[in-house]
Amino acid sequence: MDLATMMFVSYRAMDERVVGAMRAAGFDVTPAQARLAQRIADGGSRLTDLARQAQVTKQTASLLVVALEEKGLVERVPDPADGRARLIRFTPQGRVAAEQALQVVAAVEREWEEHLGAQLAECLREALIRLREVTDPSG
Repeated sequence: MDLATMMFVSYRAMDERVVGAMRAAGFDVTPAQARLAQRIADGGSRLTDLARQAQVTKQTASLLVVALEEKGLVERVPDPADGRARLIRFTPQGRVAAEQALQVVAAVEREWEEHLGAQLAECLREALIRLREVTDPSG
């Protein structure tokens, strides 16, 4: 199996754990909504930035944001840096959901580290950070 597929398998395993935990906690989100939401910056993000980071069209990102708004997890607010633009940011309920998701991510990473051992897990993290230089130079 090639490296990219193996990384994708691990990514999907994490994705399923996070979405499953969110649903169990009463946050009915889809994997696509979760992938977009995980990219929302602390102070909020512009739709175009979220679309670019999630590698989806602006129209798709807009539909995902609308669904998250309907669930009460995000809201659109004026961008203080540009009165014409809007920021997508978490509502208080959305912040609770995001924190729960981060706790699940941390738990899964601990499980992976226990399985791999601290040294190999750190080598994997360093390798992926270096690989990101060529796979996601804007990130």
